[in-house]
Amino acid sequence: KMDKFRMIFQFLQSNQESFMNGICGIMALASAQMYVAFDFTCPCLPGYNLAYGMGILVVPPLVLFLLGFVMNNNVSMLAEEWRRPIGKRQKDPSVLRYMFCSMAQRAMIAPAVWISVTLLHGECFICAFSTTVPIEKLGNDSYMLLPEKEIRKILARIPCKDIYNGQELIAKEVATRYLRCISQAMGWSFVLLMTLLAFLVRSLRPCFTQAAFLKSKYWSHYIDIERKLFDETCTEHAKSFAKVCIQQFFEGMNKDLIMGHTHVPEKTPSEADDEKEKLRGIMDQGTMNKLLKNWHKCKPPLCLNQEVVQNGNCWTGEITRPHLPRREYVTYYSKV
Repeated sequence: KMDKFRMIFQFLQSNQESFMNGICGIMALASAQMYVAFDFTCPCLPGYNLAYGMGILVVPPLVLFLLGFVMNNNVSMLAEEWRRPIGKRQKDPSVLRYMFCSMAQRAMIAPAVWISVTLLHGECFICAFSTTVPIEKLGNDSYMLLPEKEIRKILARIPCKDIYNGQELIAKEVATRYLRCISQAMGWSFVLLMTLLAFLVRSLRPCFTQAAFLKSKYWSHYIDIERKLFDETCTEHAKSFAKVCIQQFFEGMNKDLIMGHTHVPEKTPSEADDEKEKLRGIMDQGTMNKLLKNWHKCKPPLCLNQEVVQNGNCWTGEITRPHLPRREYVTYYSKV
């Protein structure tokens, strides 16, 4: 069973983008189901209807939007890359923008579904704008002599069929049909707008800035992979460090054990060498803390050639040419 869980975890790590798309889809379906299961109860009071209806339309999408960011593993990576000291590696704002936009696109799926379902259903819109029904067009003109405050009080009860008492002023079916038609029109317009916006973002943006788009996408993936590999290396080092510490502890305690007691068998020379090799020369707590601090404050430049690293910054592509005679440039760069 543990092997199966490990295989599933490795699969999710290797297919993180597909996994996050699946999570966003599940959140979108969950938002629709939440609205269906939600007990919608309009207060049917002037002034409160609008606040309640707009709150249902706006607050849950904001919560779902924030949940979309919280459930994305790249949020901490983006914050770390944004706040880290420059050190030997420059920051690229386009990479940070790409990472944020990629997360925002996924996080907006569930809120868009909630708003679309709410507007297409119409109950929230009817509650919020029941007091704005044009009585002069849809109602009985003979009741227009009533005080405006009384008229608003009657119209506010339209969503509540049990307490509505204004059939003589305006029929409840007429008012609800009128408001529901407007709500559904706004809902389909919102769906069309979101579809067009998604098309523009997914299709047209790479066409105009293909080189910058590919560069931002590449380095965004690199930062994610580099962080994962660093965490795996730290985990491997911590495991080897703990093994060596425990082994040394038991070896020291073996001298004080009474004969006949079981003890941990000694390691073979090859096993001991393997453990020391995994430690990579870091044998104490202070050195490891210094290494982690240096990794945060001064990450190495993104260049594998040591000569170029010393002469330029590989992130920005600025390389300072060495002061060599003109004929020796070809020999130098052939070595690089």
